[in-house]
Amino acid sequence: MEFEYDQRTQDLVGRLTEFMDSHVYPAEAAHDEFVLANPTSWDAPPVIEELKAEARRRGLWNLFLPDAEHGAGLTNLQYAPLAEITGRSPALAPEALNCAAPDTGNMEVLAMFGTPTQQDQWLKPLLEGEIRSAFCMTEPEVASSDATNIATRIERDGDHYVINGRKWFASGAMSPRAKIFIVMGQTDPTAERHRRQSQVLVPRDTPGVTVKRGMHVFGFTDGAHGGHAEVIFDNVRVPVSNIIAGEGEGFAIAQARLGPGRIHHCMRLIGMAERALELMCRRTLDRVAFGKPIAEQGVVQDWIAESRVRIEQARLLVLKTAWLMDTVGNRGAHTEIQSIKIGTPVMAEWVIDKAIQAHGGGGVSQDFPLTLLWTAARMLRIADGPDEVHKMSLARRELKRYR
Repeated sequence: MEFEYDQRTQDLVGRLTEFMDSHVYPAEAAHDEFVLANPTSWDAPPVIEELKAEARRRGLWNLFLPDAEHGAGLTNLQYAPLAEITGRSPALAPEALNCAAPDTGNMEVLAMFGTPTQQDQWLKPLLEGEIRSAFCMTEPEVASSDATNIATRIERDGDHYVINGRKWFASGAMSPRAKIFIVMGQTDPTAERHRRQSQVLVPRDTPGVTVKRGMHVFGFTDGAHGGHAEVIFDNVRVPVSNIIAGEGEGFAIAQARLGPGRIHHCMRLIGMAERALELMCRRTLDRVAFGKPIAEQGVVQDWIAESRVRIEQARLLVLKTAWLMDTVGNRGAHTEIQSIKIGTPVMAEWVIDKAIQAHGGGGVSQDFPLTLLWTAARMLRIADGPDEVHKMSLARRELKRYR
């Protein structure tokens, strides 16, 4: 097996690393100052527009989209080390490259399933970074880890669909720049279980759409990523032409969307863990306790060594998953996608936790990015399907071989 990245990937890694060093890391202080000065804001700091312009000038734009017509035309394997690098500064780097969730998944849906009109109206401005978007699937009244539970109704009325329901943790919806929502709901409750749902495009300013409140994540607004909103849909009417791929296709679209989304999260989590390990090493070499640097304490060396082992294990499985998605498709990589979704957030959470401990009080303060990294890793054990659901499915797949 060949482990060396191809020439294009190596070139992009070098260019992206230099961009991170020269622009992204120095901008983190401005980001933090904006967040502290605007605790109720759900928008990204102004510096993000400067970073976007610079990234685009350098050709570091839409790297996530393998569709060469709309994106950079990179394979999952080529994109993996790039997404990892952006994970080192998750509040700034993904959006700076127009590679931030939920826009990435929504753009993939529109590129794969959207009509030419839908692509002209919504995909193009998303690809240009002119607007942002939201994905509305999760609901407070049902266990949304089972997508067939979705209760929001999408009913046909002549040339329109009428939408009624309540969503929460609608990714990206708190951003004032989120102009289009992709909403999942039931169009036919009597259909076969996985054919009941559909997805429709709902412009934010449609009458009946109420963005009620932003959901905090461990006390953070998560505003840099557009936040997570509770959204009410009260007799919201949209044209029939706003449906994506047709009635009954909602579950299939969700599965097509979540596969790449899950691996992108895992790629970035590798970068988050690497950043935490770097911070832990630097901190423990600089701090002296009981007559010697903290790094010379056996327990700290155990954390550092164990972190390196866990990061390398996770990275190799993520790269294998990316290679499988490129060669045999998402369905053929199903086992590996679930495996990385289970293992990578847990790995990152563990490494970041040890880095926090090594930093002492500083680890839980605003002076280091560790609290942001930890909350992101911990949240991803729930987002895109909780650990337990993936483990249940993975175990069934294993047992099936022996039944």
